[in-house]
Amino acid sequence: MSSLAPYAVDKRNSRGRRLTEPSPLGRSEFQRDRDRIVHSNAFRRLEYKTQVFVNHEGDLFRTRLTHSLEVAQIARSVARSLRLNEDLVEAIALAHDLGHTPFGHSGQDALNACMKDHGGFEHNLQSLRVVDVLEERYAAFDGLNLCFETREGILKHCSRANARHLGDLGERFLSDRRPSLEAQLCNLADEIAYNNHDVDDGLRSGLLSLDQLSEVAAFSRPLAEVRQHHPGLPERRLIHETVRRMISVLVNDLTETSRGKIRDVAPGSPDEARRAPGLIAFGAPVRREQLELKAFLREHLYRHYRVQRMAAKGKRTVRDLFEAFTSDPRLLPPQYQTKAAGDPFRATADYIAGMTDRFAIREHRRLFAVEEATI
Repeated sequence: MSSLAPYAVDKRNSRGRRLTEPSPLGRSEFQRDRDRIVHSNAFRRLEYKTQVFVNHEGDLFRTRLTHSLEVAQIARSVARSLRLNEDLVEAIALAHDLGHTPFGHSGQDALNACMKDHGGFEHNLQSLRVVDVLEERYAAFDGLNLCFETREGILKHCSRANARHLGDLGERFLSDRRPSLEAQLCNLADEIAYNNHDVDDGLRSGLLSLDQLSEVAAFSRPLAEVRQHHPGLPERRLIHETVRRMISVLVNDLTETSRGKIRDVAPGSPDEARRAPGLIAFGAPVRREQLELKAFLREHLYRHYRVQRMAAKGKRTVRDLFEAFTSDPRLLPPQYQTKAAGDPFRATADYIAGMTDRFAIREHRRLFAVEEATI
């Protein structure tokens, strides 16, 4: 870690863990965080949680797990160039979606609506709740007892109302400060990953076409380059090469723009970087292209009638489960019945948010399908 920049987080300037533990042997504190995340139940569940397409719709579509791995790969590459803490970046990237519901954003929207009068539901807060409270793996504490900086990076968004209850972790949302540069980087690596793999998955599904995407600058320019240098390339390889070049453009721009901003401010510590305006950023032309791509995907992929049909099914499944469990908590598994004695609504939200797509579908069938024979 001697090659880290003065503005990078390391063990000397870390705010540590909520519960003090002996230092790990043979690995850094943030490697320990990463390892605890990878070994968690919540991380394994990401394999069967929707990104855009529900798992059973195809084996090659991204899931929350593959998405998280792609975010980590992108973020580590940039972190190395900027002399940031790669281990912290990897831990944040792998944990950032742990609190996501089944059925992607539609499931989250449905659960938030169900919880409207009971504190609401935010998937970033739920990710923090997973690592702070819900994981039950260690004898000495609930959760994973992660370092402050890892938890800070996981909490990407938070309402001011919720931030007031989070102590030091919520302070930046109330005082308009930034998180560490490592957390800022993971935020944009997340954006790079999902925009580009949604293009790839949209084309694979047939919901998007090359002709449609040729109208989007971020896609049309690398597509033209590939066609010029590799005429006659089969379509699938053409798409892969185009998306690869799209990601390269974004990673290179993010690295160089951020390096320039950091050089201009010259922060001497992570806290100085937190007090500065956002230092990890795209250049203005690339940012405009990304906004155009986002708008395109929203209109032509996320609002496509086939995606909307599956989203509607997911919302209905979440609503039905929530109503059934809160109406009669005896339907919950025993460990959640105990939690429901204190707060049946939050206990139900925790249970549903932890479900994979396929488990939620099976649980719905168990509760509502009369012909279902198993219990």
